[in-house]
Amino acid sequence: MSILKFENVSKGFGQGTNRVDVLQDINLEIEDGEFVAILGFSGTGKSTLMNLIAGLEMPDTGSVTFKGVPIKGPGPERGLVFQSYSLMPWLTVGGNVGLAVDAVFPKLNKEERQAKIDHYVSMVGLSHATSRRPSELSGGMRQRVSVARALAMSPEMLLLDEPLSALDALTRANLADEILDIWETDKKTCILITNDVDEAILLADRIIPLNPDGTLADPVTVNIPRPRDRGAMNDDATFKALRAQVTKYLMDIGIAAKVEDTRHLPDVTPIHSVPAAVAEAQEGGIEERYLNFSQLHKVYPTPKGPLTVVEDFDLKVNKGEFISLIGHSGCGKSTVLTMAAGLNPISKGAIKLDGWNVEGADPERAVVFQSPNLFPWLTAKENVAIGVHKVYPRASQAERQDVIEYYLERVGLADSMDTVASSMSNGMKQRVGIARAFALSPKLLLLDEPFGMLDSLTRWELQEVLMEVWSRTKVTAICVTHDVDEAILLADRVVMMTNGPQATIGKITDVKLPRPRTRKALLEHPDYYNYRAEVLDFLEEYEHGKTPKPKPITTVAAE
Repeated sequence: MSILKFENVSKGFGQGTNRVDVLQDINLEIEDGEFVAILGFSGTGKSTLMNLIAGLEMPDTGSVTFKGVPIKGPGPERGLVFQSYSLMPWLTVGGNVGLAVDAVFPKLNKEERQAKIDHYVSMVGLSHATSRRPSELSGGMRQRVSVARALAMSPEMLLLDEPLSALDALTRANLADEILDIWETDKKTCILITNDVDEAILLADRIIPLNPDGTLADPVTVNIPRPRDRGAMNDDATFKALRAQVTKYLMDIGIAAKVEDTRHLPDVTPIHSVPAAVAEAQEGGIEERYLNFSQLHKVYPTPKGPLTVVEDFDLKVNKGEFISLIGHSGCGKSTVLTMAAGLNPISKGAIKLDGWNVEGADPERAVVFQSPNLFPWLTAKENVAIGVHKVYPRASQAERQDVIEYYLERVGLADSMDTVASSMSNGMKQRVGIARAFALSPKLLLLDEPFGMLDSLTRWELQEVLMEVWSRTKVTAICVTHDVDEAILLADRVVMMTNGPQATIGKITDVKLPRPRTRKALLEHPDYYNYRAEVLDFLEEYEHGKTPKPKPITTVAAE
């Protein structure tokens, strides 16, 4: 029996020439007790769809009904959890959940009220933190409070508007598992807005992609038996087939060929810190061990004595190689990267690039951070130009302009070169950051979780952009990431780090998948899931801060 029904629903915003049609001709029925995932790129109207269900927006045409009655506004039968948690900062965890309990059960005595609060706080695993305030909680814990508060309304339908997107990978997985446990216990109807294909497959009975034009695609039934084990999914043939099917559809509709090919890169030589005489003597440069981390240590002073964050980090990288550096939070990945960039002093050991010690920051080592750090009042061209003018002093103004425009075109910003950074989306800003890094013609490209702040589908798009530009330059690169699929997609080798403190390299996997790579092609390659299992097994071994007995560093290639 359907509990929710959309009939010919359309919704837009603005008037006249400024009107934007967000949703068009939506027809959808949700069954009682069903778990549905709505999947789509940013800007496709996912949250507008959720707001129509919640009663926060009204359709322009058509009707949205709950149990046959038109939705005219918010109601306790539809509990909503937003992407950003809106907690009362002066109230404790229990106090925030108590607000919902009081709204739905106003006549409870003190003991009954407390029992209700304790019940819902316990459901999301926060019994130990009942008396803490939001400022004392991590992002994942705050989102758990939001879920508990929604559950305390005893809704018949739970609406989850990207509740996990702002969380790190491990916290996201843990909270997704808790939501699934709650749904399986209570069998409430659940609608999840997400941009993560794996999450949708793990949780949902049906996946409904939302097209860029605001229409719904045909639903995809998830015919994997429950309960579904996250770890076992990597070896499940149905999971792999669904993953490939949904991924291909989303990439076909969302990642069209946006990069034009009208400009050519001028033949100009960048000037870096190596003296001209040395550069001539090193004509051709070093190919083997082009980048050499030797006995690298990083030690920080603390009131309790020296704290060794990274120790005995040894890695030899050949010229043109792409390395992914992966491990759990706090394992020192970014510390290694910032030492390679010359932004963080080396405590012991050395890093050599092209035969020379890394000392201080230099444009020969370009860094793309998680946050792109653009000058907000400058355009895309002007942000890229700052570095280009420094490293191409002998090039003409026209040649430098060609360099700037070439790389902005490569990252899909041909039509947005004169847009100021303050009016760009996060994805556009990160494109500028990537273009700026490549435009420096660096000897080493360092990427510190460059797509970590972006939703999954935008991340896919920029991974494709990065791979396309990298394939033209073959610059030596290291990318720090939490994302297993990203690590494998980008890298020639995946370097896995043990947990900190005293973190070091635990395993290295050679990725011998053909290039050029695309996500669609990798998902269909017979060896892809073998590589994925290698990395997942290592991360699981070190999950939740575990410190297994040290083993000799191993280099693994999938069969």
